[in-house]
Amino acid sequence: MERIAIIGTGNMGTAFLAGLVGSGYPKGRVTATDVRPERLAEVRAKYGVRVGRDNVAAVHAASTVVLAVKPQVMRATLEAIAPATTHRPLVISFAAGVPLAAIEQLLAPGTPVIRAMPNLPAEVGGGATAVAPGRRAGRGAVRRARTLLERVGVVVEVAEDQMDAVTGLSGTGPMYVFIIIEALADAGVRVGLHRETAMKLALQTVLGAAELVRRSGRHPIYLKDLVTSPGGTAIAALHSLERTGMRAVLMDAVQAATERSAELGKIISQRMNDAKP
Repeated sequence: MERIAIIGTGNMGTAFLAGLVGSGYPKGRVTATDVRPERLAEVRAKYGVRVGRDNVAAVHAASTVVLAVKPQVMRATLEAIAPATTHRPLVISFAAGVPLAAIEQLLAPGTPVIRAMPNLPAEVGGGATAVAPGRRAGRGAVRRARTLLERVGVVVEVAEDQMDAVTGLSGTGPMYVFIIIEALADAGVRVGLHRETAMKLALQTVLGAAELVRRSGRHPIYLKDLVTSPGGTAIAALHSLERTGMRAVLMDAVQAATERSAELGKIISQRMNDAKP
């Protein structure tokens, strides 16, 4: 088992920690750090892992380091922990927009670095994570990263220049689904169901439909055709969805998130360059 240091316990760092511990990973082999003592107290009480404020000590003792800090403080974090990476731990960065080259140049020479874009469902083991290896990360490093991240969900490997697209689709994706679930529940209330009943039905409908696609391996279009019988309710609903452009709305949302991710990446890269001595 890897000895893991998770630097930063914000939303994504904590989601990964929760999924990792929930998968049965030994708590004694995980250290979480943060600058907020009150946050560390919460993490220790809830997840039972080691906690601390000393990033350097945590990195020095780790074989794998997960960087879950905000992109705006990534440079300062890297500069602080760089002296502790001479043993070349595997470094996995969750920081959106921070390029591999910028991370690699600030750590000890030869340190393998992998960019990862997980999403919030990692908290319950249902995450979707894309990984992009850096120049110093060989296949062994990629396998180690995948083995760790697969504990919290599905992992795919992409080129670094596809990370913005990943952010737009799966990184932001849970938000689309949350809105769909809420809208379905609201619709159920509108047609006469009690709120609790409507939410239970909406949630299970989304969960069951996704699981059917996953387990059956059949294309969603094929499954859609199974539901839409001639002259029935489903085809009437589908006509309404197509008339309002639901597909285009979702496609536009993914594209907007992708483009914004690229914009933020340029801003962050420029800031990191400006911060160079």
